[in-house]
Order: sequence, then C-alpha cells, then structure tokens
Amino acid sequence: MNLLEVVTPVAAEGLFSYAWLLIAIPAVSAAILLLVGRAGDAWGHLLGTLAPIASFALGVALFVQLLGREETARAVAVPVYTWITSGRWDIGVGLLVDQLSILFVLLITGVGSLIHVYSIGYMAHDERRRRFFGFLNLFIAAMLLLVLADNYLVLFVGWEGVGLASYLLISFWQHKPSAAVAGKKAFVVNRVGDLGMSVAIMLMLAAFGSSAFVDVNAGAAAMPGGMATVMGLLLLLGACGKSAQVPLQSWLLDAMEGPTPVSALIHAATMVTAGVYLVTRSFAVFEQTETAATAVVVVGTVTLLAGAWIGCAKDDIKKALAGSTMSQIGYMMLAAGIGPAGYAFAIFHLVTHGFFKANMFLGAGSVMHGMDDDVNMRHYGALSRAMPVTFITFAAGYLAIIGFPFFAGFYSKDHIIEAAFEHSALVGVLAMLGAGVTAFYMTRLMLMTFLGQKRWLAGVHPHESPAVMTVPLIILGVFSFAGGLLLNNWIGGWLDPAFGIAHGAEHAPSLLHLTGVGIATLLLVAAGVAVAFVVFGPRKDIPLTAPQSRSPFTLAGRNDLYGDALNEAALMRPGQQLTDGLLRLEDDGIDGGVNSTGAVITQISGQLRKVQNGFVRSYALTMVLGAVVVGAVIALGRLG
Repeated sequence: MNLLEVVTPVAAEGLFSYAWLLIAIPAVSAAILLLVGRAGDAWGHLLGTLAPIASFALGVALFVQLLGREETARAVAVPVYTWITSGRWDIGVGLLVDQLSILFVLLITGVGSLIHVYSIGYMAHDERRRRFFGFLNLFIAAMLLLVLADNYLVLFVGWEGVGLASYLLISFWQHKPSAAVAGKKAFVVNRVGDLGMSVAIMLMLAAFGSSAFVDVNAGAAAMPGGMATVMGLLLLLGACGKSAQVPLQSWLLDAMEGPTPVSALIHAATMVTAGVYLVTRSFAVFEQTETAATAVVVVGTVTLLAGAWIGCAKDDIKKALAGSTMSQIGYMMLAAGIGPAGYAFAIFHLVTHGFFKANMFLGAGSVMHGMDDDVNMRHYGALSRAMPVTFITFAAGYLAIIGFPFFAGFYSKDHIIEAAFEHSALVGVLAMLGAGVTAFYMTRLMLMTFLGQKRWLAGVHPHESPAVMTVPLIILGVFSFAGGLLLNNWIGGWLDPAFGIAHGAEHAPSLLHLTGVGIATLLLVAAGVAVAFVVFGPRKDIPLTAPQSRSPFTLAGRNDLYGDALNEAALMRPGQQLTDGLLRLEDDGIDGGVNSTGAVITQISGQLRKVQNGFVRSYALTMVLGAVVVGAVIALGRLG
C-alpha cells in the first residue's frame, strides 16, 4: 500500500448541506426532554427514541449518496458558521462527511436507536425515564459532533460533550453512593486524558495556525520529529482516557453502575470508540513519529491482555463484559498503531464490536431484568430454557467475540492478529494469546449464565423480556453473525482513501483460505473453550459465593489489576499531600507573613497611641524634643 496525498473535501451540495441535522435532531430532542418538565413524562421516551432513528435515516441517505460518487468526491465539507477569527486563526464550525465519519454515523445512530428502543422497556418503571432519554439523546448528539467535526477544536467540543453525558448517565441512579462515585471517577479520569488532547490542539494551532484536519494533514510531513512525537503522545493520552486504555482504564468497570443501556451505548457505539477514531483520524501525525506509533501499539497490546485478565476473574456479568471491552478496544488500538496496514482493520473491528458488544450488554440487561437485577453469575445457571431468545442472541455475540468461523469477529479480529504478526512476532503472539484468553472467559460467562444447574436465589423467577427488548437483541444478533461477512471484502477499499492509502488486494483475503496464523488462532480459541468447559462445565458444582483464592493472578483480576490502588499510591495520595503542603504554605507562610506584619504594625500603633493623651503640655514637650532632635541632626551634618 502506498501513501497518497489526502483528497481535499468537496463543497457540500444538495442533501449534504443538511448534514448538520444529524447532530441537531438529537440535540434539540435532548433540550426538549430536559426542559419540558413532567409534562413530557408520558411521551418523552417516544420523542427520545424517534430522534436517533431520524438521524439514522438521514445518515443512510447520505451514505447511499456517497456510494454513488467518485472516490475523489466522497469527502464533503459542510461549513456551518465562523467561530473564531483572531490574527492568523480563522476557525469555523464545520462538518466533514467522508468514508470514515459516515461509518461512525451509521454505527452511532443505528446501534444507538436499538438501544433507545430497548430502553423503553428496560426503564419502563423508572420515574425519571424522560430525563434518562434526554441524557441518551445528548450522548448521541455529542458523539455525532465528535466524529463529524472537520477540525480538532470542534471535535474537542463533542469530546467534552461525551464526557459530560457519560457522567450524567453513569451516575443516573445517584441515590446509590456507588453510582455517584463511579460517575465522578469517570469524569475525573477523563479529564486527565483531555489535558493531553487540549495541549495537542494548542500545538497544532501554534505549528499550523489551524486545527482543521486538512491543514494538519498537509503540514504534518514538515513537522520536526520531536514535535510530531510530542503531539502524537498527547493525542494518545486523550485516546487512553476516552477508550479506557492503560493507564487510564480504571473508570470503565465502575461505569457499570449506570443503567445497562448506558453500558451498551458507552461500550458499543459511543464513548470508548472515540479514542480509536481520534488515533485513526490523526494518521498523518502518527505517520511522522515511529515513537508515538509504537506507543499506540504497546498501549493496545497491554490493554488487550489486561482486559482479558480482568474478564477471567469477574463474577459480575457486566464487569466481565466491561473487561472484554477493554480488551477488544486494545485490539483496535493495536491495529491503529501498526499504521497503514492496520487502519481499516481497526475500524472494521470497531464496527463489528459495536454489533456484538451491544448485543451482549443488552442481553446481560435482559438477564438482569429476569433475575431481579442480580448481576452475579454465580446466581444464574440454566437460563437458556427460561430465556431462549436472550440465550440465542447472546450466543451469537459470544461466537462473534471469540472469533468462531463466519461470525463477525472471525473476520475483523483475525485481520488484526495477522497484521500484528507482520508488524512484530512478539506483538502477534500476544494478540493471539489474547484471543485464547477471550475464548476462555467468554465461555465461562456463557456456561455460568445459561447452562448447568439452577442456582437461582429464593423468590427469583426468570422470564423472557418483552418484545420491545428482545427485538433489538434479535437485530443485533443477526449483525453479530452477518456483519463481518458483509463488510469483509468491502470496508478496506471504502476506507483507504480517508487515510490517503491506495487500495490493494491486501484487504480482501478469501473467506475460505486460512493462513497459518488464522489456523493457529482457531486452535488457541478452541483450547480456551475446552479449558473453560473443564473448569466450569455444565456438570460442575459452582458455589454461590466466590471461593477464597490464593492465586495472585485471580486476586489481581478481581481487584482490576490493582489499578485503583496504583492510582491512589501514585497520584491521589501524593496529590493530597501536595495540596496539604500548599495549604500549609498559604496558612503558615503567605497568610502567616501577612498576619505577622499586621500584628507588628498593630503593636507599634498601640504604643504610639499612648502619646495621644489629650494634655497640651505633653504635646508641647514632644514638639520641643522633636525640634532638639532635628537641630542636632542638622548640626552634626554641618560638622561632618
């Protein structure tokens, strides 16, 4: 593949001139739902669901029009208004509808619409349902702004909007202290990444006088190597925060405190995909710095293994799935760091992951719905008979994530593993190992939840969810199977121009031709499944409470690899000590100095005040003494 000059966007015309409605529709809906008050409780969920569906319909229409255009005319610039004009800066609010952004639009609005429909049933008895749908709409609007922006500064506005919406939704049930803390934790950790993102944008403005993608891409090749490295590392820091990559991953598992549809939206269609989008959209910067690109590969590889490790140790079904999200996003970051050989593969896996992860999170919500909101898999078992639709659709997501042949993940993840081997044998081996571990913990989840003996607590009567919840599961289940097959031989050619790459045959391997790497990966996946059956098979007696373990690996996994403890030791405690020290400096040093000066002046004033006694003879004596002193000084001066 040869790098080409990135195509200059063409001016918007026709339907593309109304692309801003993609963002405006859910944004206006969110404003209505959040401002209308209780008068909207009866219909708020319906308006909230229609908004992303309308954006999805418009996105499909724009996608069809892009398909009918020449390759060089598939990047469309949609100016909205001038935002900042100062000196050499002329920054506008504009949108870029191209091959990359339109795929994100379809994923965000398509999967997001299904999550909204599902939420109608899931949140049916919540008295704050209208507000919940308002926050969901806000989330969709912010993510659409993020992926449609034509420059980094506008992207950053959407970036912060996503952070706000995630805080509001993760802590939606703020009456639970754990939910309130989880929302605050997500907000704070993301601010660390956002610091890197904001400084990177400042560097762009200083270096190029612009933050527009076109200008940054055009000027990146002329950047000094050191600046490119710093800019790339800062962008990676921002991506780590949003996509929950090591070392900013600690918020993701706690985010499961929010309602399950929020988990599905965050993990499948919005927030955690933002970091992958940022890295791939910034390809021109990373092409200039091997150091930053290697850092992306290292972060992705470490995170895919860390997430899989955590997934093996969790009994909470949502947290096990959250660990898997960390891991799968790690695969995407790994592919993005490889460079031109991996950009399309990263987005391919991102799209298929959106299908099967939304499927499984909503499936987990369906299980919880039937199990009185119990999230402990040790209290499940034999649910395949009580919840057949949930079981079958969840099984499609399970087969997709482990890479079972002809399911979605089989295509997208295997491409990444093969590209990883071409990049580095060590990285390839670790990526393949992650696939085997994924097969183990996801099979464990399936066995503990749907097969084996009943372990239901007293008073629990599992039942299938209503159609408003199962229909989205069925649709996502279909795409968990067929999504990879539909996209496999097409997505590379579609995306390559957005990354300035000449499309070749490398993206279109035969479906029936497995390489040695592919065969080895399948064998490792089969081994992971077999080990899970041996340990957690249907005939195994699984205790209702997790047994105490002396294994350091199990303990580390149960404690999220001690991420919270590390953050506390490395950041929180030193931060508290620094803050305490600054307060002491202020109290004892600055304030103390000011107060001491004031006290001295007060004492002097008190002594001088005694002279003011009201007696004329005292004032006369003082004047005489003063005159004597002045005279003596003058006399001494003359003698000298």
